[in-house]
Amino acid sequence: MDVRKIYRSKKITVDQALDKIQSGDNLVSALSAAEPKEILSKLHTISQRVKGVNIATCLPQNDYPYFVNPDYEESFRMDGWFYSPAIRKAHRQGNVSYIPNNLHFCATKRLDHRPTNVFLGTASPMDEHGFISLSLSVTYERDMVEKADMVILEVNPNMPRTFGDTIVHINDIDYVVEVDYPIPELPTLEPSDKDKVIGKYIADLVEDGSTIQLGIGGIPNAVAAELMHKKDLGIHTEMFTDGMVDLYEAGVITGKHKTLMPGKMVATFALGTKKLYDFIHDNPGVNIMRGSWVNDPYVIGQNYKMVSINTTLQIDLTGQCCSESIGHRQFSGTGGQSDTAIGAQNAEGGKSIIALYATARVRVQGQDERKEISKIVSRLDVGAAVSLSRNDVDYVVTEYGVAALRGTSIRERVERLISIAYPKFREQLREEAKELMIW
Repeated sequence: MDVRKIYRSKKITVDQALDKIQSGDNLVSALSAAEPKEILSKLHTISQRVKGVNIATCLPQNDYPYFVNPDYEESFRMDGWFYSPAIRKAHRQGNVSYIPNNLHFCATKRLDHRPTNVFLGTASPMDEHGFISLSLSVTYERDMVEKADMVILEVNPNMPRTFGDTIVHINDIDYVVEVDYPIPELPTLEPSDKDKVIGKYIADLVEDGSTIQLGIGGIPNAVAAELMHKKDLGIHTEMFTDGMVDLYEAGVITGKHKTLMPGKMVATFALGTKKLYDFIHDNPGVNIMRGSWVNDPYVIGQNYKMVSINTTLQIDLTGQCCSESIGHRQFSGTGGQSDTAIGAQNAEGGKSIIALYATARVRVQGQDERKEISKIVSRLDVGAAVSLSRNDVDYVVTEYGVAALRGTSIRERVERLISIAYPKFREQLREEAKELMIW
């Protein structure tokens, strides 16, 4: 088998790749920094030729004309598993619709709903044995490679070669487009003073030898910084981040006590800075595995002392968490929040932690000024999506402390959540709880 000859026979240009897309096709694009930038940047150029093309994607990093420009609405419609700022903008124009999902089911349920005609993704260059790596994500990408009618990958020398479910043979790919552009980076957000307070509360809940799942943002970054004094932590996470690289380099992460894939750092996708991408390149200590496995609560629960750490936008006094919408308006997505929260509580010695600021400042309708509101509320905003049910909430943390809700009654939850609310809202919350007869 001459794998180089096979590779050359599958090499096409961006325009040739676009020629293969037909009206009514169902496309799936790879997630976030793994998205095929060159193809998506020119997708709108075939708008006069195609109609009714549906593209499913997740957390895109760029504002592509095909979905941000309403002029292409008849040609392209996009469905999103998780919203980014670009998708939120397009949603207001009616070009995008959200796909409700728990991450570990996103691929299988989508494939049950409709077949994928074309999968568009990215990969690192082929090795001498004919294998390429899907690199930064197999959240749903590996499933699509196996099930799509046609697979087109942009092969980019800047993409790190990663191990796990990312490794695919050239025989299983239909076409490759050679490109050379920098990988999108997500700068590390410096934690605020409030983040640091919350980060310390959370770090105090994490015991030596725990396996952790972290997200991204000010609070998770603050948690990572506060974990520097811990010992022998492991990683089993949806998203691999720069903070985890820092913890590994500091000797905090060893995976020594992991009961599932000991010694390995496990994730389903990676997003961060060049430092992160350089770290995971050719690193056998990092395994990027398909999301249907990594985020399966049963799988997560096999990790000893598993700790999931997630954030939310709003929580009511019974424990319902809205982590993805502002009222009716979709803001992000469920992602793996319920997967990891439930999975962690299935683990021996496991904990699920939900973090949020006690307050937010919102604009007063018709005015320039903003007012301060409580993010702990007697009832969620009208239309708010419940991302994590009250049955599945465990620890809740704000800058005012920790509320342990596992096994508690509604009466106990009301008191504990009010105790970590912003002080000036506590009496109001008590009065509303009585008026609504919550307890």
